[in-house]
Amino acid sequence: MAERYQGLDDFLKRGRTALAQGPVALIFVEDRAEVDSTIRHHAGLGFRALVLFAPDELDLAPDATALVHRVRHAPCDAGAVPAAVNRVIAAAPGLWLYYCYNAEYLFFPFCETRSVGEMLAFHAEERRDAMLTYVIDLYAGDLGRFPDAVSRETAMLDRTGYYALARPDPANHGHPKERQLDFFGGLRWRFEQHVPEARRRIDRIALFRAKRGLHLLDGHLFDDEEYNTYACPWHHNLTAAICSFRAAKALKTNAGSTFDIPDFRWRGSVPFEWNSQQLMDLGLMEPGQWF
Repeated sequence: MAERYQGLDDFLKRGRTALAQGPVALIFVEDRAEVDSTIRHHAGLGFRALVLFAPDELDLAPDATALVHRVRHAPCDAGAVPAAVNRVIAAAPGLWLYYCYNAEYLFFPFCETRSVGEMLAFHAEERRDAMLTYVIDLYAGDLGRFPDAVSRETAMLDRTGYYALARPDPANHGHPKERQLDFFGGLRWRFEQHVPEARRRIDRIALFRAKRGLHLLDGHLFDDEEYNTYACPWHHNLTAAICSFRAAKALKTNAGSTFDIPDFRWRGSVPFEWNSQQLMDLGLMEPGQWF
């Protein structure tokens, strides 16, 4: 059974062996939805360690418990996730890290036959220290059967409706930032009246190499502008996708939106096939030069 820690201080003191070699996945638990399946999915991708940030009262299946280093944490507190990620960054310079929430599932090109370590080794050879991931909203096909909008067996996603806008640079009179875009789509786009403007973007720099002085900011961006770029200057790079029930859960558990949404399905909905090829075919991630 993997070790349990009383908090982040305890983990960084006694659990440093989990940060000895990357890539390491940091999973933050917001509620009880699909925690076990989130752990199993990421364990199957080849991460060297999984660190689960969760409250003590959460029960895990025995096999999921054995896969994680469990840290007592309350990720729902404002700013808790960036604060925790930044402390791990400071403790593990040079290590590739990934972070997500429960009921989220990372996919990258050819992930069925290649490990996340192999993918990041190639990415690093292209002189990249961070990777853009698109958060692709998943939702249950029948909200009558699944009122919390979470169902892996009937999961659907939007095949269309995604777009990008230039990211303005306030320090340069609002001119667009180089190789940075704000991406939109999915449920946050279709039900934007229920989503605060600051939370409508679907881009997240979820895979990155820690370094001294690096900080994750609110909005899933970093204080090093190069980390926020989608590609290097000379060609397209790999991108990945995080298929996530998080927005659907929020829209159906929030009293201000749940009664306005009898169904998430629309003409652009398709069943999610739980494979990387579908995401590449839909243009939701890019293999770049990795064949």
